[in-house]
Amino acid sequence: MKQSACSRLYHATPATAMASPKAIDNTEKFMLNTYARPALVLSHGNGSYVYDTTGREYLDFTAGIAVTALGHSHPEVAAIVADQATKLVHCSNLYHNEWAPTLAQRIVTATTKAYPQGTQGIYAEGARVFFSNSGTEANEGALKFARKHGKHVVAAGKLGKAVSDAVQGDPNLKSGLVSFTGGFHGRSMGALSLTANPKYQKPFTPLIPGAVTAKYNSIPEMSAFVDERTCGVIVEPIQGEGGIHAAHVDFMRALRRRCDQVGALLIYDEIQCGLGRAGHLWAHHMLPADCSPDIVTMAKPLANGIPIGAILVSPKVAEIIHTGDHGTTFGGNPLACRVGCTVLDHINTPEFLAHVNEAGEVLERELSGLLAPFIGSVVVEQRGTGLLRGVQLSSDPSRLIELARDRGLLLVAAANNTVRLVPPLNTSIADIKKGALIIGDCVKQLASEQATA
Repeated sequence: MKQSACSRLYHATPATAMASPKAIDNTEKFMLNTYARPALVLSHGNGSYVYDTTGREYLDFTAGIAVTALGHSHPEVAAIVADQATKLVHCSNLYHNEWAPTLAQRIVTATTKAYPQGTQGIYAEGARVFFSNSGTEANEGALKFARKHGKHVVAAGKLGKAVSDAVQGDPNLKSGLVSFTGGFHGRSMGALSLTANPKYQKPFTPLIPGAVTAKYNSIPEMSAFVDERTCGVIVEPIQGEGGIHAAHVDFMRALRRRCDQVGALLIYDEIQCGLGRAGHLWAHHMLPADCSPDIVTMAKPLANGIPIGAILVSPKVAEIIHTGDHGTTFGGNPLACRVGCTVLDHINTPEFLAHVNEAGEVLERELSGLLAPFIGSVVVEQRGTGLLRGVQLSSDPSRLIELARDRGLLLVAAANNTVRLVPPLNTSIADIKKGALIIGDCVKQLASEQATA
């Protein structure tokens, strides 16, 4: 019988077919139960597709949660990993390697060249990079840098005359950290303390002191929370985990101004929305120059799935971070950094970013027609920029994700009953349309099920 386009099979050997139940059984027996997974085992991928051990093909609109920007098994990435593995994978930061400074230089140069109107923050001459292993660790480093900068501001007497004597006399009091509702910054204790979601936070309280949460896009609330005791503010220009919500220009401009007023660092978490995902090298490149950050954190797509994170800091931050202030064993290893150079070179071209924008526009247009009959019932709205998009449903999206998977499309949920659409950035227009059609079909079935429930 002829297979449909969304349920094609590749030739699975008996050994790979048998691996599926064994892998699931070993997961249950030997791994901590921290993830809810469907009963399938992925074996390999190619471009925008992944395959399970039974031979089933899936169009991947998750990209490893916005990680595999160049798709799976990218030939150039694979060749570089193979070549570097025969040379030097790791040497620690006791010694120099050739690829970490190369990637750092390319990040700084690409960032400033792509945003020539930038003059402050990371766009001032002398920006620097620190490499970590993940986005969470990048955010943890950024928070540490903000804490140290807070001490420096107080010790240097750079606070305004209106600042209280208490803060002027004790640098430790300028240690407050502010984040925003809907934000997600990681699961380690510092990052978790700034991820205002009870689902993630409650089992691990008490969290670190001095961390508070203000309402996203609320200028009055932000102004009240960011005060003389604040050393750093972390915000996503476009929230991913929070349901695909973009910061308003007026809010970001007021936030930048308020941070300057109180001597706090402005940190942009671009771990999910940056590096081409929103159709620009950085999502904040859609904002005016007077919104420029002091720190940008990045990770997910930087090495196309090889673990890496990075912190891009402004000169005023770089000048107060000294030997021994921070460190990492694996961060900056030559394997990850060499791959990072290649990924950045691919993403940072006008043609690549133009494709992301075109694909995003096609996805929005296709979904608009398919979802229109269900707006106000099953579907609340669709939103997003580039290939960071979401469809908000009126109820839990788990059933829709299941229906899509049955039809050969992988999706991932976000907050507020939202299905996140984050395919590889080089996904073909044909596959973008194919994914939209599957989503439309699933929404139609979901509406039918709800009508007869």
